[in-house]
Amino acid sequence: MNRVLNLVTSFGATLSRLGAGLAAGEIGPRPSQTLELYEFEACPYCRKVRDALTTLDLQVKIRPCPKGGTRFRPEVKRRGGKELFPFLVDPNTGKEMYESDDIIEYLFGNYGRGSAPFLLRRGPANDGTSMLASAWRPGMGARAVSSREPALPLELYSFEASPFCRIAREALCELEIPYLLHNVGKGSPSRDAFVTRSGNMMVPFLVDPNTGQEMFESADIVRYLKQTYG
Repeated sequence: MNRVLNLVTSFGATLSRLGAGLAAGEIGPRPSQTLELYEFEACPYCRKVRDALTTLDLQVKIRPCPKGGTRFRPEVKRRGGKELFPFLVDPNTGKEMYESDDIIEYLFGNYGRGSAPFLLRRGPANDGTSMLASAWRPGMGARAVSSREPALPLELYSFEASPFCRIAREALCELEIPYLLHNVGKGSPSRDAFVTRSGNMMVPFLVDPNTGQEMFESADIVRYLKQTYG
């Protein structure tokens, strides 16, 4: 996709969500073990859960499951009985669950202050704006492309509403590359540690332990991922 059109449509997707996934809110207890999320970037229901993860400032292991993917989709069917997304695994409680609204309520009940903010609550407003965001990016982050699996998961510092982070996440999803997602939304208590780590408060920031590469800039990240794993 043309770079300008890519950015315009990604900004459109961000505006469609009316501020969801932009900033950290009130957070609760922190999990001792990292959560796992099986999802794909284009899915509007998966987006709702990713928004919640940014709001709760939670790290999560992302297992990309684009359509046609063979790396993680079979695992979801084995564990839950069907290929339905998103699918959350919480090793802290042993909970494994489908359904975005149920997942969001679970996350805020266990790692927030009890109830989700209005934009993330069960209802047509949440579903409708997330579907509109997907409509801005038709086909992006939806289908798997041929790729080589990395020996170690990558790391991505991001927050859901960032139009630049979205472009990097779409590439990771299409290539079925697993990664540890560090959420650093506005007001996140994790930002100071991120700046110490990276030297700059700019996202996306990709870390590849397989090659030692670390980089900002969504265009550079997409190019690197395709050249290295595509």
